[in-house]
Amino acid sequence: MAEHSQHPMDHFPVRPLRFPLAADQPVAVVWSRTKPAFSVFLNALAMHVPHFERYLVASLRRAREQIRDPALKRDVTAIIGQEANHSHNLTAFNQHLRARYPEAVAIDDASIAWFARHAAEDDLKASVGFTAGYETFTFLAGMIILQHHDRWFADADPQMKALWVWHQVEEIEHGAVAFEVWQHLFGEHEWTRKWMVLKAALHIARETVLLYPRMARREGWLRSPWQAMKTLAFGGEMLGRLFLAALPVFSRRYHPRRHPIATTAQNPIQIAWRRYEASGGDVLAIDHAKLAAMLRMAPPAGSPMG
Repeated sequence: MAEHSQHPMDHFPVRPLRFPLAADQPVAVVWSRTKPAFSVFLNALAMHVPHFERYLVASLRRAREQIRDPALKRDVTAIIGQEANHSHNLTAFNQHLRARYPEAVAIDDASIAWFARHAAEDDLKASVGFTAGYETFTFLAGMIILQHHDRWFADADPQMKALWVWHQVEEIEHGAVAFEVWQHLFGEHEWTRKWMVLKAALHIARETVLLYPRMARREGWLRSPWQAMKTLAFGGEMLGRLFLAALPVFSRRYHPRRHPIATTAQNPIQIAWRRYEASGGDVLAIDHAKLAAMLRMAPPAGSPMG
């Protein structure tokens, strides 16, 4: 078993978790009682994510055939496994979003079609570039969300908290892989890499802006001017936070491992979750008691985190 004091991007595993998200299961859509608007914002931000994850899987399967570095090839296989599991669970959750927000269905259908078309049409350079650019933001979102756990979803539905913590932990674990594939295959095209980061940012912003106000209106949060202003300002703040965190990505010296919010001084929830899951703990639901138990777990003997 790998030591959990190591950098989270080292030797990360594939965990085939399946959350109880079937259409006939009760699922909390507005799942954060700490900050309900955060629930809806993250739902809006992530609704198209499983469609991107299928695009990523197709892109990196093609790229894997061109990779000769055994360690990188191993990481590509692992990210494909992790993202396939993410797509399975988030697609199931999307069925609940589509049922609650009928106005989101056409937007979601268009997103499904967009990613399917580009998976078929994009050449390897375009698909790896867009994948690496997009993974910039899933990685940073994972870091930001775990950093602000108590502010946004400390008191949340246990099943949905478990889903999002798992997702964010794994986005951090494989956060360097698509970047390293780009560098391995096309690293001399530095300006193309930067353009793809910007292209991915614009795509994420567009998807979120299309969905967040519609979801907020369905929740009744746009009825008064003051409440509407606060609700929409929160969405703008969250997108701004994500895009500001991406500024170091435009440096020629950038690497995800060296991002200021992704050093070996790891988030304690991330460390605790990885340790608890590796020990055989049930991570399909996380309430206050379970999170406290995770955080109290002793690190492995000899670990510098002890």
